[in-house]
Amino acid sequence: MWLNLTLLVLTFFFMEFVAWFTHKYIMHGILWTWHESHHKIRKGIFEKNDLFAIVFSIPAIVLIILGSYFSIPEIMFIGFGITAYGIFYVIFHDIIVHRRIQIKFKAKSKYMKRIMNAHYIHHNKHTKEGAEAFGFLYAPKKYSPKK
Repeated sequence: MWLNLTLLVLTFFFMEFVAWFTHKYIMHGILWTWHESHHKIRKGIFEKNDLFAIVFSIPAIVLIILGSYFSIPEIMFIGFGITAYGIFYVIFHDIIVHRRIQIKFKAKSKYMKRIMNAHYIHHNKHTKEGAEAFGFLYAPKKYSPKK
């Protein structure tokens, strides 16, 4: 069981790198046509950028199904790690930062203030080029809000 939990946690943290890389080089690269909708004011509930959630869920679903079907829990827990990252992403990015579900939340911790500020800095650019701060759950201290 410890191996499975370790795989889940390692996968979760590895997904931050995957998300950063994908955000910087794919979303702000060849698939800007999907991601551009996220840098504009949303009209309606969904935006084209939401297609990435479907794409990113496929490896998790496949790993969980294969791990379950072939009784290989290690593969299944890697899928759970991807899923856990996706859950945290939705809570942080879609609910807390972009308020796609209206909640009362005010960042109090230095960590939350920093990652939220980094995301707001990222959205200062409305074009494919020139953006910074591509992470979702980690941001360097340089993104700490000025007092």
